[in-house]
Amino acid sequence: MQIRLLLRLLGLLTGLAFAVVACTPTGPTAPTENGVTAELPVATAAPTTIDNAGITAVPEVTQSPALLPAEEDPPAGAAGEFRTDFSVHTIPYSEILSGGPPKDGIPAIDEPQFVSITDADAWLDDLEPVTVFQEQDTVRVYPFQILMWHEIVNDVINGRAIVVTFCPLCNTAIVFDAVVNGQSLDFGATGRLRYSNLLMYDRQTESWWQQASGEAVIGELTGTQLAFLPSNIISWAEARARYPEAQVLSRETGFSRNYGQNPYSGYDNINNSPFLFSGNTPDQLPAMARVITVELNDEAVAYPNDLLQEVGVINDTVGGVDIAVFWQEGLASALDDSDIAAGEDVGANGAFARELNGQTLTFAKNGTTFKDEQTGSTWNILGEATAGELAGEVLNPVVKVDHFWFSWAAFRPDTRIYQQP
Repeated sequence: MQIRLLLRLLGLLTGLAFAVVACTPTGPTAPTENGVTAELPVATAAPTTIDNAGITAVPEVTQSPALLPAEEDPPAGAAGEFRTDFSVHTIPYSEILSGGPPKDGIPAIDEPQFVSITDADAWLDDLEPVTVFQEQDTVRVYPFQILMWHEIVNDVINGRAIVVTFCPLCNTAIVFDAVVNGQSLDFGATGRLRYSNLLMYDRQTESWWQQASGEAVIGELTGTQLAFLPSNIISWAEARARYPEAQVLSRETGFSRNYGQNPYSGYDNINNSPFLFSGNTPDQLPAMARVITVELNDEAVAYPNDLLQEVGVINDTVGGVDIAVFWQEGLASALDDSDIAAGEDVGANGAFARELNGQTLTFAKNGTTFKDEQTGSTWNILGEATAGELAGEVLNPVVKVDHFWFSWAAFRPDTRIYQQP
């Protein structure tokens, strides 16, 4: 299997990005006696809050990152491709691998075009995965069949610059606020990998960013943290029904790609080993186990997809915030079958704050929906009350990211793996 996958991936130099998940078990390495100390004003993550718009906010604070020795040679060939300040970095360059394509060899979508739900229905199948992002009254849908081949979409919605990202080798689809210190950034693929996770770069400073953590790890903006924005990964059928006026990313991207096809066929088999990953994975779960991860106020928790499938709902407290994680069937894996629409049903999930109007709710699965014990109201996978006393109410979303276990554990080996009480 691994040999076949290697041959397949080596043939994708014109259309795919590989990615590498990031981090030493202890986080950024402190300077050595030969290193340098930084006095760079950068933004980094502060304790998580939930604002009144239901968006999990990451406030900006100023601090200096701990840098590695400036004299370390940059990744092979990078100095000729990038104008990055490679003297500033918080990760060892020895951890960075070439994925094959050069800088921008995996082309980001910089001027996304959108079509209607009706038009997109001609080429999207019901169970295909899509990422849905909402900004005020505007809803945009980003199909995985397009993200698979571009991995980065630079977009602006109602004046807000965002970047929609997907790393196939880690199964991480993440939306970030692309405004840093008042400046809108846009991103491209470096063509490099770190522990199997996408390394991006911003075109304004050419700093390098780890997709899984949203942190700048090389260059002028080193130490800066992109704010994660809540988004939903749901089936096309769910998106079509819930958001009939949504705008859908068009396949008219300016590039010729096999949209709808998965070049990583069979990759997410739980018995496989991660590709281009040399780190150590805690053995509480198989390396390729699917987990839903939530990090709040510096506490990290992973919810195994297999357990969620069994119980349907988990009520938990993370970083002092009471949350619920919902799961429902009806979502194809983008990484199983060569035809994305034919992928194994791995289910959709959502994470929400359980406090609503001063009351903490407790949820249970109720057939294909969810019900709170306090009022008996019915809720859907998007955290919307559809019937009962609370009909019309919406739970505040909590940022969650789907990962393979190896990917998340590389960042947070201290993660609590949820177990049923």
